[in-house]
Amino acid sequence: MTFQPRMDNDISGFSVIGDLARRSWNGIVADVWSVACAPSAGGRYVSADPRLFVVLEARGGRNCNIRLSPKDTGVVQDYSQQAISYIPAEMELWAEALDIEFVRHLDLHFNIDTIATRLQEDLDTRPLSTPRLMFSDPRILSLAQLIAAECANPQPLHDLYGDGLTVALFIDLMRLAPPPAPRKRGQLAGWQLRRAISHIEEHCLRNIRLEELATLTGLSQSHFSHAFKASTGMAPHHWQMKARIERAKKMMLSTNIALTGIAAETGFSDQAHFTRVFRKTVGATPANWKKARTS
Repeated sequence: MTFQPRMDNDISGFSVIGDLARRSWNGIVADVWSVACAPSAGGRYVSADPRLFVVLEARGGRNCNIRLSPKDTGVVQDYSQQAISYIPAEMELWAEALDIEFVRHLDLHFNIDTIATRLQEDLDTRPLSTPRLMFSDPRILSLAQLIAAECANPQPLHDLYGDGLTVALFIDLMRLAPPPAPRKRGQLAGWQLRRAISHIEEHCLRNIRLEELATLTGLSQSHFSHAFKASTGMAPHHWQMKARIERAKKMMLSTNIALTGIAAETGFSDQAHFTRVFRKTVGATPANWKKARTS
């Protein structure tokens, strides 16, 4: 499925010139916009995915104000010296083109799940969630200019060209280095383990088929089952039972629902089944465990 970036904005004073130049590669979408700016044009932007904004060309003045809240004063900066901004997913950005009359810019939108899968990399969330506003980096700017030129090229080169440029820019932006040590043989990659555990814990109250977990991680059922146990010390089914027990614990401490109701709510066939799994997992019956924490 092609990645479709989702943007929400509330802006005024901008008029798009010409057509949007867009190219899509595996997990990355590049947009090149040319925009006329009225005095103090600006507004709010928010994207569902991380994105990079790069000023390629501007006319008029050089001053713009970028901030993360409408209440911030922000800092008026010179786009020609600090033309790049990285904005994490779901983070609001407020921008005002104070005296700029025209701007041509590149927007890069990143699908982190797809990129992590391609890089076979357990991506550090810290740089992903840290905004970097109005900074300068000659290598990133050079790559951005090449990407923009490819977007505008009426006869695009091979897809591997733009794909390589955008991945190289992402690696440079995130300062990705090779992992310090390979994972143990037979284990899941970090992204595979995170995706499987997240899916199990989100859907633990229903029957989860081994096939759907294997498909999520791109492995055969047998390979996934062995690799999951090598990574966690337990089979996928046992992890699901553990997730159900954690749900049950929260319900026992926060509600007055009877144990028979909790057993039904958390996917167990009956109270006896619930009690058996609870005792095996926790080391006490549900009633004794709750009594010890509420008396």
